[in-house]
Amino acid sequence: MQDARFEDGREAPLNLGALDVEDLKVLSTLMQDAVFPASEMKWLPKERRFALLVNRFRWEDLPAAERRKRAVERVQSLLVVDNVLGVASQGVDRKDTDMILSVLTVSFEPGDDGAGFVVLTLAGDGGIRLSVEALEVTLKDVTRPYMAPSRQAPKHEV
Repeated sequence: MQDARFEDGREAPLNLGALDVEDLKVLSTLMQDAVFPASEMKWLPKERRFALLVNRFRWEDLPAAERRKRAVERVQSLLVVDNVLGVASQGVDRKDTDMILSVLTVSFEPGDDGAGFVVLTLAGDGGIRLSVEALEVTLKDVTRPYMAPSRQAPKHEV
């Protein structure tokens, strides 16, 4: 008889929050290579909230997929930034509903008194810059994982 391992435990959907830069680094790692159509961005100025519905690559599942020799997975996730005062973008045409964007990083540029900018750096020199009163970001999986259409983990040239 063998003891149970952590890796054998039941997985649960991600539901994480970031209130500081260190937490945001974890979310950024999990958001790397998330893809979304430009139509899945929403800024709600009255609620001071910006949201993205993305198809996130499940980096946290990659070791298990490799160990079990099964296909890698994606999952639909909601990235929500609260306390948003303004939104600016570069290289993003919201009218082009077929435009697919890919997240490289999510970072924070501090300003005065806890305010600053949450910056989503996109592949292809695009970006979204959110002026925030305070850093508050959540990432939540909202569907069951599904096999990644490419059946491969994203790769980046160094």
